[in-house]
Amino acid sequence: MSSRVGRVVVTLMILAGSAPATGFAQDLADLRDFDAEIEAALRSAKRAAGFEFLGTLNRICLLPASGRVNTSDNVPRYVRDPSTVPARAVWYAEPAKVFDNLYFVGGKIHTSWALTTSEGIIIIDTTYPYNSEELIIGGLERLGLDPGDIRYVVISHAHGDHIGGAQILQEKYGARVVMGRADWDLVETYPNRYSSMAPERDIVATDGMELTLGNTTLTIWETPGHTPGTLSYTFTVFDDGRPVNVAYSGGTAFNFVNSTPDPGIENFQSYIDAQQHIADRAAATGASVILSNHSEFDNAVNRNRMLAGRGDGPHPYELGEDWVQRYFQVMQGCARAAQLRLEQERAEAGVL
Repeated sequence: MSSRVGRVVVTLMILAGSAPATGFAQDLADLRDFDAEIEAALRSAKRAAGFEFLGTLNRICLLPASGRVNTSDNVPRYVRDPSTVPARAVWYAEPAKVFDNLYFVGGKIHTSWALTTSEGIIIIDTTYPYNSEELIIGGLERLGLDPGDIRYVVISHAHGDHIGGAQILQEKYGARVVMGRADWDLVETYPNRYSSMAPERDIVATDGMELTLGNTTLTIWETPGHTPGTLSYTFTVFDDGRPVNVAYSGGTAFNFVNSTPDPGIENFQSYIDAQQHIADRAAATGASVILSNHSEFDNAVNRNRMLAGRGDGPHPYELGEDWVQRYFQVMQGCARAAQLRLEQERAEAGVL
């Protein structure tokens, strides 16, 4: 009997209830070359990354994923013991005017952005509680902007390096805070973990929600994966009056349970689907700029340095629509490779 006929027979036996499911699962596993599939996924991510997105590629393709989810409710060490806060030189970066209406007010690693409008300022992500006052409030002042004009604070996800200054901005300026429902729930579930950085529950974001302030609209997209409530955005900025469309990626690393096939395979699929969702929204708006909340992903700090020597040359942040799509291809390819490893593990265990 040929191997192909044999596999057909095994399939018919399963359908008839005459062969063990584990044996069929192993037979199916033998049909697939998982190593080749994994290599193809990695190759697609590497090809998409080129030399532009090596930070993203390294973080999620080459470095091991933690696969851990924080379920503790302990006060963070940097809140409990301020002497453990990293030295200023580690995190401080100069603020910068990036576009006519978009300003960088973040740090070397964790970034924050100020989108100015005719009716006030929208802050996107807020770094840590220990540096948000200097980076965001101080940064706005150094750029000639008034922190009192902050009207909205939009949080991509509820990790301490992004939600850290939200409570300060809400309490000090009465800013409205926008976040995904699942991440609002995280803040309320772990009050100690969010000590000094827990804003009062305010605006719950939904997919496709338009946040309009004056002459500017930021559209919010639900992209769960990095956290259950991760948000990404599309909006328009201006380069000397010329409109330029931006896609903002709200969560990158695999900070979800991914060490076992169940629920890792499903979790990776949610992540992959979310990246395709924001990629589609970016394509629909013709986004030619990709931003993130970590400089290692969008190279913000280095691009800010390039702005000073730009002259009449192209804007260092404006990569083009193809490169924006390639950014999300990197994320999907890396996630697919990790997902395939779990599929291989499940198949080798003989589980359908």
